[in-house]
Amino acid sequence: MDSAEARELLAAERKRIESALAGLAKPEGDEEAHTDDSGDSAPELVETEIDEGLARPLREQLAAIERAEQRVTDGTYGKSIESGETIPDGRLHSIPWAERTAEEQTRYEGSA
Repeated sequence: MDSAEARELLAAERKRIESALAGLAKPEGDEEAHTDDSGDSAPELVETEIDEGLARPLREQLAAIERAEQRVTDGTYGKSIESGETIPDGRLHSIPWAERTAEEQTRYEGSA
């Protein structure tokens, strides 16, 4: 995969993830219509925890995209950070921020 295509794929993923994160940060509904009943804060706490649970993997993906963008700049994009082996274009199209071949990623996740 050439660097222009890689940059385009990474930019699209960055935009998607940043949009999803922004959506999590925005309160839903009409704030003025919300009445503050201090005895009923549990639903808000649950929603905050859910949002944080959704945001964490998005932030991790965003960090991986930043690392991939740096690899494009460095000329190492498309090479495994583990072995230096070429990551197939099909994998990079599916996961533009992929850092390892599929086999290496499976081993990596199995040891974590």
